[in-house]
Amino acid sequence: MSSDLPVISVESLGKKYDIYARPIDRLKQMTLPRLARLAGRPGNAYYNEFWALREISLTVRRGETVGIIGRNGSGKSTLLQIVCGTLHPSEGQVATSGRIAALLELGAGFNPDFTGEENVYLSGLLYGLTERQVRERFDSILAFAEIGEFIKQPVKTYSSGMYVRLAFSIAAHVDADTLIIDEALSVGDVRFTQKCMRFLREFQKRGTLLFVSHDTAAVTNLCDRAIWLDGGRLVMDGPTRDVVERYLAEQHAADRAAEGEVVVIRTDAKLSVPVDGKSLQSVPADVTDSRLAHLNEGGTRNRIEFFAFDPDAIEKEFGAGAARISQVALAGADGKPCVLTHGGEVVTLLIEAAATASLQGLIFGFYVKDRLGQRLFGDNSYLTYRDHPVKTGPGERLRAKFVFRMPILPNGDYAVDVALASGTQDSHTQQHWIHDAITFRASESTMRHGLVGIPMHSIQIDQVGT
Repeated sequence: MSSDLPVISVESLGKKYDIYARPIDRLKQMTLPRLARLAGRPGNAYYNEFWALREISLTVRRGETVGIIGRNGSGKSTLLQIVCGTLHPSEGQVATSGRIAALLELGAGFNPDFTGEENVYLSGLLYGLTERQVRERFDSILAFAEIGEFIKQPVKTYSSGMYVRLAFSIAAHVDADTLIIDEALSVGDVRFTQKCMRFLREFQKRGTLLFVSHDTAAVTNLCDRAIWLDGGRLVMDGPTRDVVERYLAEQHAADRAAEGEVVVIRTDAKLSVPVDGKSLQSVPADVTDSRLAHLNEGGTRNRIEFFAFDPDAIEKEFGAGAARISQVALAGADGKPCVLTHGGEVVTLLIEAAATASLQGLIFGFYVKDRLGQRLFGDNSYLTYRDHPVKTGPGERLRAKFVFRMPILPNGDYAVDVALASGTQDSHTQQHWIHDAITFRASESTMRHGLVGIPMHSIQIDQVGT
């Protein structure tokens, strides 16, 4: 929850770089203007000025989560580096309060010749921890990073994903008041990204988050407020949805302008759609998108590959424990567990569980999430069995089946949370909740917009007049 107390204050900030066309011009700039001044003449400049930031003023208050968006070269990373103190402004002022932990460019702050363990201590000391505090937290840092014996290897041998794992893990353990992240979550596998997102959501409850990303879905999901930079200047500062939608509209307009087309952006337009009750038709309970056959012939099928549930590899779970989920699987139309399906096909999510005590009103449920933890869709069994609550006793086993048509998904990694509760929709006890019970990857997608695509019942164009 945010307060009125500012933790970052930026006033009339500017950052200038001197750009030299040739190396010799740098030498000229070091000597000739001084000689000219000694002779009583004005000196010439042998460089061109480039302002990465100009006239930036903003305030981030305690507890806020603020996203910064903009094209490459708009000044986002420069702004973060100045806030963190790794760059000095050419004009204006920056004031911060509290401890700041930052994940800036990949591996920033690491000595490439030091081992991972040595860099943990180095980074911890730079963040203001004592050697004893780093030692006490070392095992937890290593467990979060999940890089195993690589912790004893020089970080110059690390992959980009391992760099981010270690850097994020350190930042998560330094008791920061403000956390600054610059595109760090774009590297890494789906399970670690989900873990990072869970940490960030917990951190939002107690700290301030400044988040830079080209992924507007991530900004929308995480941030209360967004700041749009372009050409080193602040274009818009306001509610995330308003800023992101305007930014995307402007980018679309710019893209179309490059193709010689003009796109007019209206932020106050209201769409009025006449409703004709006679034209509304009931949709069959289950339909197949007639376009799928044509798309599949072209080799652009929305291929979805599933990875099996492993009860011994559960990383995040919680619950009262009177019943536990023992198996999770996805079955195809033939009822057999599958490792491969396609968007638009009917699938069955199977969840098996065993009870260790008598329970009333069992509710099975699930969520499908994207790599950022955004819940795309899900359901539970409560309404189906509301009038006849499910009961179970010690040693009894149950299996829930959710049958649905798999949506068409953009390329990327996804995860499924599964849960078992007892009670009612409004008042229940989670007996067992498993984060990321199964993961899957969508590829060869024909879907280009939004978070999910749905098979269309029909698409029709009619001429209604001139």
